[in-house]
Amino acid sequence: MDSFRLNQIAMVFLGTVFILFSLSLLSEALFHSEAPEQPGYAIAASEGSGGESGGEAAGPAYDPIAPLLANADLAAGEAVFKKCASCHTSEEGGPNKVGPNLWGVVTRPIASHEGFNYSAAIKEYGAGKTWTYDELNGFLFKPKDHIPGTAMGFAGLKKTDERANLIAWLRTHSANPAPLPSADASADAGTDAGAGTEGGAATEATAGQDGSQTEGSGEATTGSGSSN
Repeated sequence: MDSFRLNQIAMVFLGTVFILFSLSLLSEALFHSEAPEQPGYAIAASEGSGGESGGEAAGPAYDPIAPLLANADLAAGEAVFKKCASCHTSEEGGPNKVGPNLWGVVTRPIASHEGFNYSAAIKEYGAGKTWTYDELNGFLFKPKDHIPGTAMGFAGLKKTDERANLIAWLRTHSANPAPLPSADASADAGTDAGAGTEGGAATEATAGQDGSQTEGSGEATTGSGSSN
């Protein structure tokens, strides 16, 4: 092979290397990114997350019912009570069933109905307390959150108007119905009523499908008749 042919091959090789090198430099210029000081990804977290206590304690997870009680729908409340009727009676002198009789439950001392065997959980929780509007509201919202350990099998009433209508209806089942609270009474009382529980208050007034009971938060084991 003569020198001219060798020179051609060498020039083609060098030209190819030059082109590839030029493309490398161009790519670096177009797509260059600075290396991070520390490897890894930064994960943004909201301030106060991870269990750190915030400034103010969160209030109850349920809405107050005081603004709704004055204009509550009693007929609707009676309809809601059908969910409780399998475990409770509401008439004066009515028998205890899986749960206690609910005559006069509004403002009645918790776990106090004569002849009913309340569970240890409701007795401990209810010591020195009464079924205020806020207690009933919170308990009806989510019984097991408000009184851990209760035998109450009822899941709760998530709709605020249903709780208000039911409690207003139960209020009328008394020889001396309790006075209605002011419209803004629950703003302050709701926090106290829900202290220690997300569900807030308790209600002797829920009974429920699935053999749930109220006042004592179903102080007897639902469906089995055995008391807690």
